[in-house]
Amino acid sequence: MPVEIWQISWFTILVASLATLIMMPFGIAVAWLLARWTFPGKTALETFVSLPLVLPPVATGLILLRLLARRGPVGRLLDNVGIEFLFTWKAVVLAMAVLGFPLLVRTARAGFEQVNQRYELVAQTLGASRLRVFFTVSLPLASRAVVAGILLAFSRSLGEFGATVMVAGSIPGGTRTLASGIYNYVEIGQDTNANSLLIISIILAFGAVWLSNHIARSANH
Repeated sequence: MPVEIWQISWFTILVASLATLIMMPFGIAVAWLLARWTFPGKTALETFVSLPLVLPPVATGLILLRLLARRGPVGRLLDNVGIEFLFTWKAVVLAMAVLGFPLLVRTARAGFEQVNQRYELVAQTLGASRLRVFFTVSLPLASRAVVAGILLAFSRSLGEFGATVMVAGSIPGGTRTLASGIYNYVEIGQDTNANSLLIISIILAFGAVWLSNHIARSANH
């Protein structure tokens, strides 16, 4: 198997893992917030978080492109401090994190909602702060669902294409992922390389989703 195939595969796994690590604290916090708190604008937040699930990935990528362009609100700030973002590996990580985030939130939220609040109330009556209750009661009891959500987000990141191409392109040795690699190889007629990436993609995605489903199923027993 060509070295380029392995390079693309390892790069995709690396950036998908990094994207998952970045979204984890934010995703878990938002999931807990939506599961346990009632506040003005909650429905708007739920809708905003779920948008990447229903928007075409290319549309999500275009939004990120507008924000991160040199004349965009975020891009202007990054440019002022000398940070190059678009069409780099950092843009790949961002696109993957944005597309995987809703799956993490939705799955982890379901786990928190299944936790009996009586345990949390008992801990609070014993003097534990809300933050301590979260780390010692809520999170451990919902941990299986949280891990399942993390794996789903990781698998979504592995297969991300539309948003990634918009903000990072498909630069050989720079930003090319499994999904964009398959597309490029098919486009230029290198079916053998495309099939190799396809097989690797299926193996990785199947493994991550199978493990996520197994963990989620065991959490319900």
